[in-house]
Amino acid sequence: MQKISLPPRPNLAEKAAEVGFTFAHMHGEPYWDETSAYRFTLEQIETAIEDPATDLHAMTREAVDEIVASEALMGKLGIPPAHFDLIADSWSRNEPEIYGRMDLAYDGKGPAKLLEYNADTPTSLYESAAFQWQWLEDQLEAGVLPQGADQFNGIHEALVERFRELFPENTDIHFTAVADNPEDYATVESMAWAAREAGMGAHYSDLDKLAVSKDGQFLDAEDRVIGTLFKLYPWEDLLADDFARHIAKSGCMFLEPAWKAVVSNKGLLPVLWRMFPGHPNLLPAFFADDVADALVGGGRAVPEVAAAFDRVAGQFRIAHVVKPIFSREGASVAIVEGGEVTETSPNTEYDHHPRIVQAYHALPEFDGFRPVVGAWIVGRSCAGIGLREDRGRITQDLSRFKPHFIAE
Repeated sequence: MQKISLPPRPNLAEKAAEVGFTFAHMHGEPYWDETSAYRFTLEQIETAIEDPATDLHAMTREAVDEIVASEALMGKLGIPPAHFDLIADSWSRNEPEIYGRMDLAYDGKGPAKLLEYNADTPTSLYESAAFQWQWLEDQLEAGVLPQGADQFNGIHEALVERFRELFPENTDIHFTAVADNPEDYATVESMAWAAREAGMGAHYSDLDKLAVSKDGQFLDAEDRVIGTLFKLYPWEDLLADDFARHIAKSGCMFLEPAWKAVVSNKGLLPVLWRMFPGHPNLLPAFFADDVADALVGGGRAVPEVAAAFDRVAGQFRIAHVVKPIFSREGASVAIVEGGEVTETSPNTEYDHHPRIVQAYHALPEFDGFRPVVGAWIVGRSCAGIGLREDRGRITQDLSRFKPHFIAE
C-alpha cells in the first residue's frame, strides 16, 4: 500500500460539473482530491480487505441473532423498548439488506481492523462506485496510471444484481433523503440508478414530503402509496419519530430493514468482541459503563466482562477510543492515552448517547494524512472500496476522498 502523487485531470472541474458532483469541493477545501492516489497490490485487496470484510459481515449477522433475542442487549444498543418487537420481527422475517460500509484501519502490512460498520445510511457511495471509476478510466487513457492498472470497484454492478435478486422487474421503489443535502442526494441517486438499471421503477421524494394515509400507509410527495422505501435516514432517528408507530402495520418494506438498527450502531462492536474474542480483524471493545470502574476508578469491570477486560486491560491503559453508540463523521469521539484525553472531535452533538470504548489502533500516516478504508458490502459480500483521509486521528467531516488503483 503506497500513496502515489499523480497529476490531476486538467478538466477535473468540468468533469465533476458534467456529472452533477456538486460537493467535490466543500468547506473551502477539496473533498475529492486526485493529486495523489493509494496503490494496492491484488493480494492486499483480496486477502487483507475483500475476504476479511465479507467474513466480518457474516459475523455481524451472527451477532444480530444474539442481540434481537436479548432485551438487555437491545436496551444497551439504544433501541426504544416500544420497538423491540419491530426489530426482532424484521430479523425473523429475513427482511433483505442492500448495502453497508465497513470502516477499516489498514496499513498494507498487518490485518485490517474494523473501526465501525456504517450499515444503515453510509454515504460516499457515488464517489466510490462511479466517480473514482471514471478517474481510473481517464487516467489510464492519459497514461498517468501504469498499463493494466485496475480498481477494486464492482459496487454499482453488485447493486444492480442485488436489486434484480430481490425484486421482480418493474417493482416500484421509492427513495427519500433529507432535502437540500447534495451528498445525501448523490447517495440516493446512485441507489436509484442501480435500481433503474435492474428494471425497477424509481421515485424520489424529500423526506419531509412523506405522509401517512388515513389507513396507515406511507405516501410519497404525489400521494402514491409506498410499497418499498429506500430511506437515507438513520433508524435511531426514525424510531424516535412519531412516524415510527405506523411502520409495523404500514405494509411498507424498508431498505435498509429495521434490524439494521442494531448493526449500524457502535454497540455492535462490544458484542462482536465478546462473540469472537481475539479475532485478527477486530479491536477489543466494551460498553463503557461495564468497564468504567476499571478504566477510571482503579476497580474492576462488571463480572460479566471482567475476565475478558483483564486480558486486554494493558492495551486500554495505553490508549483507547471513546465513542457514542450513535455518531456521524467522528462527532463526540475522543482518544484517551495514559488516562488523559489527547484528542476530541469539535462536534459534540452526540454527547448525550451511551458510549463504548475500543482499543486504540493508529491509522497509518502518509504525507501528514491518515486514510480509512471504506469496504463496501453489497448483499453479503465486499464489492469494492473507497478511501477517505484526514489530517487528524479522528476522521471527520472535512476528510478528503482519495481514489485508489491496483498495480503490482
